[in-house]
Order: sequence, then structure tokens, then C-alpha cells
Amino acid sequence: MEQRALGDGGPKLSVIGLGCNNFGMRIDAEASTAVVHAALDAGITHFDTAEMYGGGRSEEFLGAALGTRRSEVAIATKFSPRPNDEAYRPGVLADRIRTAVEGSLRRLGTDYIDVYYQHYPDADGPVEEALETLNELVEAGKVLYLANSNVSAAQITRAGEVAADQGWARFTGTQIEWSLLSRDVEESIVPAATATGLGVVPFFPLASGMLTGKYRKDEPYPEDSRLGFAKKAGAAGLARFATDENFAKVDAYTAFATENGHTVTELAIGWLLAQPSVTSVIAGATKPEQVAANVAATSWALSAADADSVAAL
Repeated sequence: MEQRALGDGGPKLSVIGLGCNNFGMRIDAEASTAVVHAALDAGITHFDTAEMYGGGRSEEFLGAALGTRRSEVAIATKFSPRPNDEAYRPGVLADRIRTAVEGSLRRLGTDYIDVYYQHYPDADGPVEEALETLNELVEAGKVLYLANSNVSAAQITRAGEVAADQGWARFTGTQIEWSLLSRDVEESIVPAATATGLGVVPFFPLASGMLTGKYRKDEPYPEDSRLGFAKKAGAAGLARFATDENFAKVDAYTAFATENGHTVTELAIGWLLAQPSVTSVIAGATKPEQVAANVAATSWALSAADADSVAAL
């Protein structure tokens, strides 16, 4: 599988990354292992998790499933923000990061993390405190590269300036929600990432399954699907894509894909990979066959003209 460098000076990642957010939440350890092994066999080397996924079980399941093949892959994980009821004081953000990394290393069963994300920016803690602490982890060899997620364009720019001024390890990538049904990031966040030398790693590329073609307007969602799970769990946020406007868009995307001999899933991922800023697309899976479908999408290399045509639909 093709690999791309994460931003300026970051690690090489497979263009499809396995999102492990389902581990420990929607699927158990045995099913998670099957998904991980399918990903390894398909050439995926980028595995994305977080300490908050599944209450830590995602990291545990991933580490156990990788076993002796850990050195073949790049593990990306994320530390959680400070608890909402914990007031900021100097040093508390640094303590949160140091505690988090030790927990992630233990659960993953490894002595280093390839890409360590600040999952969310701290509302009150200065970015200087976060970057200085993360730089310590890089110098100690516990973390190889840094990245952030869920940040604004201004926060991306500011973090780059601080790291450069202080001579600290810098963020090399940013993870953002981006898909054919969620494109607001194109206005400012993507340009800021590109200008700062960050590789972009989109998540939710299939818009909670809307871009798989499995859903039909006015028809019940399959119970084992993400939207079916969201409805059962009362998680309305996951179902925000299921609007009349988006169903119409999906029909247009499906028609374009079919005319070119591909599926709408292949179009959704192929379109993102055609964006110059994108390094790797995070796609989750609960079954090995879903991994295969995500990997198959890399076979469609959209031209710039086709990518523009799709964006205009």
C-alpha cells in the first residue's frame, strides 16, 4: 500500500489508517483482533486509537492484537483533556500529559508511541505548557512524533510559532473531521495546516456510513450499522448526517462512482486522498470485510479534474 509522510518531517503512514474507536465499545477483543489482523494482511501500517476509546480497552485490544508485529506499524494515540471539574493551575496540564502517556504505553504494551496527539486543545492551559511537556516525551524517546486534533486554524498557527521560537518538537500532523458531507474545514483549517507544514489526517471519511450506500431515505437503519447503533444508544450526534439534503448528495456521488466503475465508498476515500494536504485517511471497521472495502478505495486515483467535479456535485 502507498505510504505518505505526515507533514514536514513526520513518519510515513499507509494512506488508509485503521480507526480503532470501535474496539472495546462496539466490538470485543476477539473481533478487534480479527480486524487488526485483516488490516495488517492488507498492508495497513497506520493504527489510530486514543486513551478515551472504550475506556482504555481500545489501546489494550490493539496492543494485544499487534503482538510481535508492533515494530511493523505506526501507532497513533491521543491523550484526553483535563477533567471538566479540574481548574487549571500551572503544571496541571503537564501532569495530565505525563500521566496519560504512561497509561497508554502500558495498555499498548509498548515502550514508544509513533504519533502522540493532543486529542483536544486545553481551554485554559497554555499551548507552551503542552508543547514543552510533549517535547520532553520526544527527548525521552517515549514519543517519536507529535500531532493535534480538533483544533482551529489559529491554534494550528500559534502552536507552530511557539515550537519554532522555543526550538521544541513541533506538531507534524492534525486530525480533523473531513468528508464529502463535512467540508467546513476547507475554508481555514486545511490551509492553516498546509502553511504550517502539517499533514492532514481526516476522520469520519464515510460520514458515519452515509457514504457507504447502506442507508436509504425513509428506511430503517441496519441494527449493526453505525447509525443503527446511534439510534439504539440515543446518540443523536452520530445521526446528524442523515438529512434529506445529504441523501440527495449521496445519490449524486453514487451515480458518479457507478459511471466510473466504482462504489461510493471508493469515491469518498479516493476523493480525500486526491487532496494534496491529506496524508492518511482514518477509516474504522468492525469486520474484516469492511477493512477490505476501505483498502479497495485506494485503487481509485482520482485526477484533479475528477476531484473538482465531485466537489461541485
